Amino acid sequence: MHPELRLIEDFMTDKGAFNLPAQPRMFYVVRGAVTIGRRTLRHGEVVYSEETVTGHAEDVGATLWRWELSDPRQPPARIDGASVLSRDKLFRPLAALPEGELIWRGDSVAFPPGGCAYLHRHQGPGIRCLVEGELRVDSKGESVTYAVGDAWYEAGPDPVFAQAGAKPTRFIRVMILPRKLIGKSSIEYVNAEDKDKPKLQQYRVFVDAPLTWG
Repeated sequence: MHPELRLIEDFMTDKGAFNLPAQPRMFYVVRGAVTIGRRTLRHGEVVYSEETVTGHAEDVGATLWRWELSDPRQPPARIDGASVLSRDKLFRPLAALPEGELIWRGDSVAFPPGGCAYLHRHQGPGIRCLVEGELRVDSKGESVTYAVGDAWYEAGPDPVFAQAGAKPTRFIRVMILPRKLIGKSSIEYVNAEDKDKPKLQQYRVFVDAPLTWG
């Protein structure tokens, strides 16, 4: 059975707390601050772990995006309660994972106003979520424009063209990639003439970790 990549949004008051079971998991802080283990994370910061995770919101509360790699037969790890509300954003089975050893990559991709990513593909599947601006994504004959908070899945081998709107644009992304790509780009341009063109998108890698789960 194929594993499932999940994106969940957690809204936490200042009294919000959680204890989640061991599995590959990345938190991105959208708003506020949260302490996970011994580390306090604030807006724009990330933590990744395959271990059991315990945490609590700080006095300003927090909104988190939580990516998890899961057995699809198991229900999502919930932290609903009076002080926490969890909302499913996007779940996708990973039917076409690369062969061999894998890594978890968590990063952000930023575009200036009007910037684009030329027609390309990646070497593994992943879920993205827009944190700033607006982005049009063209793939498989369809064109979809995403706004802040919208999430989408890319399988990897399907060619994709992306075009930012009139404002600076950025999305957060988790991809499952071949281990040989640790420290290397996963992007492959479809058209030879695009390979040497100036690239306006900027990347920030948060996590590039070997997967041992499963």
